[in-house]
Amino acid sequence: MQDKMIDAFNEQAREFFTPMRKLNALMLDNMERVTQYQLEAMKRYSQMGTSRLRDASDVSDAESMRDFGTRQVEMMTELSNLMLEDARAMSELSLRFKSELERLYGESGQTPEAMSEEAGTSGDAGPAKATSQASRKRS
Repeated sequence: MQDKMIDAFNEQAREFFTPMRKLNALMLDNMERVTQYQLEAMKRYSQMGTSRLRDASDVSDAESMRDFGTRQVEMMTELSNLMLEDARAMSELSLRFKSELERLYGESGQTPEAMSEEAGTSGDAGPAKATSQASRKRS
């Protein structure tokens, strides 16, 4: 009898924690993708910056300064395009995460709003209030 109760309890616990485990895995995967993309973008930007610094250190006369200025304008155009591309990619990552999150909520049979309301009702005690030492001494 106790074995059946323990098995039932274990099964209920598994069913209860499965959606949370899936949600955590989804959030971790998304965090990894975003972090990897940001690291690659940072590497591209830093390489571009160091390249420009090297070019600036090679300026020795008026003609090389003019050439550097021309290349600087080209680099700024390239930088603008890279930033737009990165913004699009981050937007796509966000949309992908949103659709995966909606799919996950659909599997669990709840809407994201319902799950957040359930999470919010667990702490009905209200926010904790801190007291300073000065107010304790006055009492």
